[in-house]
Formats: sequence, structure tokens, C-alpha cells
Amino acid sequence: MAATRNFSKLSQNRYDLLIIGGGITGACIARDAAQRGLTVALVEAKDFCHATSAATTKLVHGGLRYLENFEFGLVRESLRERRAWQTIAPHMVKPLPFIVPTYGHGRRGRLRLDIGLTLYDILSFDRNRLDDPNQHLPGHRDLSTEDVLKLAPGLKRERLTGGMIYYDCQMYAPERIGLECLLDAHAKGAHVVNYAKVIKIHRHGKQVTGARVKDELAGDQIDVTATVTVNAAGPWADELAAQAEGGPSCVRLIRSKGIHLITWPIMHRHALTIFAEHSHVFILPWRGHSIIGTTDTIFDGDPNQVHATEEDIHALLTLVNETYPGARLRRSHVLHTYAGLRPLVDNSGGGPHSTDSYRASRKSEICDHQRQSGLENFVSAVGGKWTTSRRTAEKVVDLILRKLKRNQVPCRTHETPLPGGETGRFSIYLDEAIRLHAHLPAAIVTHLARTYGSRLDRVIDQSAQDVEMVSPHLLDLTAQVSYAVREEMAVTLEDVIYRRTGLGTLCHPGVAALDKAARLMAPELGWDDGEIARQIKNVQSRLTVAHAVEPQQSLARDTITS
Repeated sequence: MAATRNFSKLSQNRYDLLIIGGGITGACIARDAAQRGLTVALVEAKDFCHATSAATTKLVHGGLRYLENFEFGLVRESLRERRAWQTIAPHMVKPLPFIVPTYGHGRRGRLRLDIGLTLYDILSFDRNRLDDPNQHLPGHRDLSTEDVLKLAPGLKRERLTGGMIYYDCQMYAPERIGLECLLDAHAKGAHVVNYAKVIKIHRHGKQVTGARVKDELAGDQIDVTATVTVNAAGPWADELAAQAEGGPSCVRLIRSKGIHLITWPIMHRHALTIFAEHSHVFILPWRGHSIIGTTDTIFDGDPNQVHATEEDIHALLTLVNETYPGARLRRSHVLHTYAGLRPLVDNSGGGPHSTDSYRASRKSEICDHQRQSGLENFVSAVGGKWTTSRRTAEKVVDLILRKLKRNQVPCRTHETPLPGGETGRFSIYLDEAIRLHAHLPAAIVTHLARTYGSRLDRVIDQSAQDVEMVSPHLLDLTAQVSYAVREEMAVTLEDVIYRRTGLGTLCHPGVAALDKAARLMAPELGWDDGEIARQIKNVQSRLTVAHAVEPQQSLARDTITS
């Protein structure tokens, strides 16, 4: 079922639920609520999953380091949710082995890490209750110094005592998982609209009745009426809550800035986790390149203006070169950067954690404003981790059903595949896809299978056997651009480049690729030459801010391993 953007339809119904925010939390709430029979509208001020939900380390993980804060409940919840994502999105989520080198004693020592990983294994006792053996995660094991250096030869050797290997999971494209949640919600009757900004929360006395929403593309304004309104605005949630309350709110956030760098491949099949005294760094293999991240610093600026500064990049490169000297990274090796804000719940009361985002909890919080301030039918879902977003949504919908005095219909989102997740055992599905589409290089089919899962054929069918690459350096096809507009609510060039395809997630795809994609979109969206030029300029501006470099002939073709 194709999903198309229809702003005006928002005013034609009264909804059970209005969700403000189209990141992963809002997307999961919309999917769950629609599955359980509620009438749902979701509005997002920009594009779906454009901010925090896309700017992650691309991990679905339990949070090993949270054990240091004795957050056993959070780790257990995260590990259970990791298995849920493996179940419903097998095309997007797969196991990834992590090497952790050990040095001396203390936080980086062998004994402490072994205790932590033993607890991690115990808390994930049900991790292999999955039909696909390729999704199973072994327990941790010791590595000798020689074994560690074979797998990660560039490590700092001074005081190296060996290491451990453990398993978590990696996402192929977190923004596309969020999109698939929304496509599933749409298929169940939810009305979801991007570029629809809430400019006013409507109240009747102490009761929230919906919102006034502006079409950011056309400028029109309409009123959306709903019995319950949910604030899922991520880093903007405290501002939206204050607007609804008309003053100070129960929602208080710490905004933590995290940046990531995309470089040439340092690690290939294993990820590397290196702990320092008050931080840690990941070096992760991803699409034939490496992701390096992340930082964790308090951000007090405008959430709309977050990006990786040269100072940020230099600091992260310095940390990597100190802990993994064999990388010998220079600024010129950075192909792309991205940054996001973690909206962490501030329960410090002004205490030390309010200035230490690294140690702040990643727990989510559901604020029922009726209990906090008497404001009825307004709920805020804040904080939390990407991994636990589905479970947070389940708790939010449970609360909404109670507010609506509806029967508590059981949640099924933990076991119901996403639209692309109906692949069965993914390795078998992929082998068959490569066989059926032998006219395409296997690397392209693998990329499409990881991107679209069981919807792969719908994308390839649009190419009508005439396969054309958008960029000679990347694996994305022109058919994906058309598919994004026709079936995935892409309405700007940036949507396609960054969030519907992988064209803008590794490096600058090249001006010719931007022009080709824009001209494919133009007849679908009615763009003239002036609008095409404006769309390209907007993406070029973002690529400049992201410090992405133009692709060089020496840049290795994006490669995929299943």
C-alpha cells in the first residue's frame, strides 16, 4: 500500500490520538496504537526520523556500560528489546561481534570486564529464542593478547593484557526502521504527515484538545482535533510541554550531543569498543567503511543547529589515534560526519548528573500531565534509548487505552514483522533474491535486501530491467528515488539522499548524482528548473556542514556483507 502525503486530510477527522513527533518513539507509538485499533494522526515538523533517530551509532544493544550504574532493569529491558528488533526487522538488524581490549586494572581491567560481561550474558538469557540460527548471539569469551592483536593489530600495546569478545546487534539504517514503523501504521489506518509543524497546542480549560498545524511546504494552517495528544518531540519535548502547560513543565531534559565520523575501513568484521576513564569509543564496520563514535557532551544551543564542529572532529580523531594508533587518522580521512542530540531525562534536581551527560540514565519516562499539573489528555514520552523505543511506545499506548476507557488490547508489535521484515531466515531470502535477480550485481541486491527486505521486488520492478546507478561510487539505483517519492512520502531531495536511500550517509555522492536524483523527482513532484536548483543547493549546504568530501576515484565502492 503506497503511502502518500496528505496534509489537508488531517482536519477531516477527530482522532483518538494525535502524536507530535515522527522520530522512532513517535513512529513506534503510531504503529502500536494503529495496530490496537485507535484512530491515529502523527505530525512531524520536518522529515520522519531526521534528527536523533538517524544520528545514532547504529546499534541495537543492551548497554553494557549501564551496568556500572547498577541499572540492571534498563539493561534487561534493552536486551529483551534487542531480540524483538531482530524478530521484526531481520533485514535491518544483525549480530555484530565486539572486541574489548583490557589494560591493567580498574575500569579497563580484565576482571571487571569479565564480571560485567558475565552479568550481560545472564541478563540476556533468552537472547537465542529466535528461529533463525544466524541471528543467535554467543556468550562472551576471553581473548589472549595475541588473539586481540590479530583481530585489531592497530591497538595501543602498552599494558595490554588481552581482551574479551561479546555480541550485540547493528542496524543497517535506523532512519529506515523508523520509516517502516510509520508505513506499517499507515497501512493500519494511521494518518502520518511530514513537514507539518505544530504551532499551537489547543486547550479547553485544563484539557488539551489537539493542535494547530502548519504545512511547512505550502504554508497552510489547519486544526487537528484529538481526544489524547502525545508529545514525542525528542530534543524539543521540553519546549513543547512548556507550550502546552503555558509555563514550566514536568518535562526537563539534558541534551547530550553525540558526533560520529565515517572513514575508510579500519575494522572489517568485528567492532571495537575501547573504554577510557570517563568515556568510550566505538570503531564499527558499516557498509565497507568505519563509523567512529561517539562523544557525549552537554549541548545548550538551538537543537535545530546541532552539527559536528572542527573542534569536535579533532577531539574524536585524537582519542581514536591515542587508543588505536594503527589507524593513523587524519582530517582528510573523514568522509562524512553527523551529529545528534540525546534527549535525556533530567532527574538530577540540579545535582552533578545535570552537568555529566555521560553518566545520566538512558531510561525513558512517560509524563502524564494530568497527574503532574492537572492538564488533561496530554502525555509526554521522553528520554530512553533507540533500542527501547518499541517498549516505551507499548507503555504509552497502554496508558492511552486507560484514558480512553477502552479494552486493553494486547500489544503485538514485538512479534509482528515490519513491512520489510517478512523475509523468514534472512540468509536464505538473500540467496534466493541474488539468484532471482542475477541481472544485478550481488552487492546491489544485498544492499537492496538490507534496505527494503521483503519489499525488494517492488523496488526492482520499477527499474524495468533498466538498471542505472545514481552514483558510480555507491550502490543505490535510480528506481529507489522514484520509489521513495511514490511510496515512502519523500517530498524533498534531502529526504531521498539522507533517509530513503544511502546516498548521503557515507560521503558526498557527487553533484552529478544530486542532479540525477532531483531530475527523477521533478516530474513526480512538479518541480521546475528553479526548484531543482534550490533542492540541490539545500542538500549541498548540508553536505558542506557535514564536512563531507567529494568522492574521489580512489574511494572504494560501497560494499556489503550479508
